[in-house]
Amino acid sequence: MHALILGGTTEARRLAELLDGTPGLRLTSSLAGRVAGPRALPGGTRVGGFGGAEGLTAWLREHGADAVVDATHPFAGTISFHAARAAAAARVPLLALRRPGWAPVPGDRWHEAESLEEAARALPALGRRVFLTTGRMGLAAFADLDTLWFLVRSVDAPEPPHPARMRVLLERGPFTLDGERELLRRHRIDVVVTKDSGGAATAPKLTAAREAGLPVVVVRRPPVPQGVPVVADPESAARWVRERLAPGPPSSR
Repeated sequence: MHALILGGTTEARRLAELLDGTPGLRLTSSLAGRVAGPRALPGGTRVGGFGGAEGLTAWLREHGADAVVDATHPFAGTISFHAARAAAAARVPLLALRRPGWAPVPGDRWHEAESLEEAARALPALGRRVFLTTGRMGLAAFADLDTLWFLVRSVDAPEPPHPARMRVLLERGPFTLDGERELLRRHRIDVVVTKDSGGAATAPKLTAAREAGLPVVVVRRPPVPQGVPVVADPESAARWVRERLAPGPPSSR
């Protein structure tokens, strides 16, 4: 059996580790290639796009894929919809692995936005020194905010267009609460922008912002394609893949 993991996340790596060495299973992890120097993964690895839903359909057929787990970032919406179309066309079972989103707690000053563009429109009324933690992709949405200063944190250096008044921190999580407290203090941050990525690796910034009484603009995550089953942890996804290994008629898949 051949399983494809659409990865690039901590959960995808953990799933590959859980499945590594499973008898009768060949594993391929696919990375988008947006991060330079990705860490090695168990099993086979491919890097780069498929060429849309049609290209992914062709890949699934050519490589004899028997199951696909979409363990991409919650905001990698395009590949998720391509995966749904391709899996249906190739008649391959598909599962989505999505870490739970964050939820506000008492003391949070959250302002929810449907997109990066909506988040950018909200900023001038909330602060002047912005901690922007939405990654290097999508900075164009904030490029016209010339009166604001941005602290941008990403794994790789961003490319234009991006805000003119900007400092970049090239860092990879997980981050500590003490570190986030110091970062907000040192850079005199008065508003935070984040995507609802979920997970513990980058959550300390939310606690630090709450303690400091800062507003946080939270961009909602896109929905999982309709009809695709979803699990919240790698262990559940690993069980799903192993169930595909069990003998039985095609309908049991």
